[in-house]
Amino acid sequence: MPLMRVDLYQGRSDEEIKQILDIAYEVQLADFEAPRGDRYQIVTQHTPTEMQILDTGLGFKRTDQVIVFSLVTRPRTTEQKQRFYHDLVTQLHDKLGIAPTDIMINLSVNSDEDWSFANGDAQFLTGDLQ
Repeated sequence: MPLMRVDLYQGRSDEEIKQILDIAYEVQLADFEAPRGDRYQIVTQHTPTEMQILDTGLGFKRTDQVIVFSLVTRPRTTEQKQRFYHDLVTQLHDKLGIAPTDIMINLSVNSDEDWSFANGDAQFLTGDLQ
């Protein structure tokens, strides 16, 4: 059930964006053990002046291929989080050639009561979802 927001610079093809989303979804399924069908991804494309993603003093350079993944998710173990970070970066690099230094990931944790998927109902609390 993670809600995944993906921010990137304008200029990627629809096919490349689809591949990025497909990779992120498959990694999410594997590493967070999310059920198939839990796919909530939103892409926002920006001009270069709309994204300033520096290195926080870590000593690497970002390129125009930088991508920021922001996920809202149920609590995950430290191991799940670290595996997700590693696997997402590795697969994006191996399959699309995106540099690991161009991937930034942020997880925000919430609980079942924080979700309504439709109709103003809290489906996790009503028992419609588990």
